[in-house]
Amino acid sequence: MSRLVLASSSRYRRQLLDRLEIPYQWTAPDIDESRREGEDAVTLAHRLALSKAQAVAADYPAHLVIGSDQLALFDGDILGKPGDFDTACANLRRFSGRKVSLMTGLALIDTRAGHHRVVHDTYHVWFRALSDEEIEGYVSRDQPYDSSGSFRMEGLGIALFERFEGDDPNTLIGLPLIKLCELLREAGVNPLGNHRETPQGS
Repeated sequence: MSRLVLASSSRYRRQLLDRLEIPYQWTAPDIDESRREGEDAVTLAHRLALSKAQAVAADYPAHLVIGSDQLALFDGDILGKPGDFDTACANLRRFSGRKVSLMTGLALIDTRAGHHRVVHDTYHVWFRALSDEEIEGYVSRDQPYDSSGSFRMEGLGIALFERFEGDDPNTLIGLPLIKLCELLREAGVNPLGNHRETPQGS
C-alpha cells in the first residue's frame, strides 16, 4: 500500500504526480477557499495548500499527504478561479499584453511523524496582445472556469502567451514538482527510488 496521498480532485495535478512514478492514492478535500481579511498572497497560498492536506490527513495515518493551491497575481490583486465565462473573459482582457504571476502553495504532512512543511513557487507569464475575438474564442473552447488566471496551460492556453519566466513550469499547472521532490526526499521518499505500484483513487 502506498504511503503517499494527493489531497486534490484535479486530474491535472494527478497527471503531474504520475510523472514521478510513485504509487499514491488521491482524494478530494472539502475546504473554504475564501480569502481572509488582510491575508497576503503567500499567507493565503500556504494556508489553502495546508488546509487541503489537513482536511484528509486524519483518514490516512502513517502517510505523506500532499496539498496544493494556486493563485493568480496581477496589479496588486489576488485572483482565484473565475467561475464563469464573463469573469474569465474580463480577466483575460485585463491581462492582454501584460505580465501575470502564478503562485502555487505546496504542503506535505507526515501524519506518522506529526509534522508538516509548507512552501510555494511562483511562475511568471507574459500575455500577447489579445483581441476580444481571441479571448472569447479561447474561453469558449478551453472553459478555464476552475483555473486560476483564467487559462489552462495544459490545453489551448499556450497560445495566449509570449514568454515565461520561472524555475518550474509545473507551477503553472498547480503542482511544483521540483519543490515536491525536495519535500519527499526530506520525508524519506526518493522519487528516483524503486516504485512498482500504480496510482489508485479513493
